[in-house]
Amino acid sequence: MLSWSLTFFIIAIIAALLGFTGIAGAAAEIAKIIFFIFLVLLVISLVAGALRGRPPM
Repeated sequence: MLSWSLTFFIIAIIAALLGFTGIAGAAAEIAKIIFFIFLVLLVISLVAGALRGRPPM
């Protein structure tokens, strides 16, 4: 998921440089949403691992 977020961020930067502000804004929003989903899943994974007694790697 983090790679998808990075991909959309790069698309947003390229679109912004070329003047496609609508596409750049949409790609940036998608990148933010995917990044926050990644963070939520990371926290859930860390909490679940801690509850099972496994140390984080």
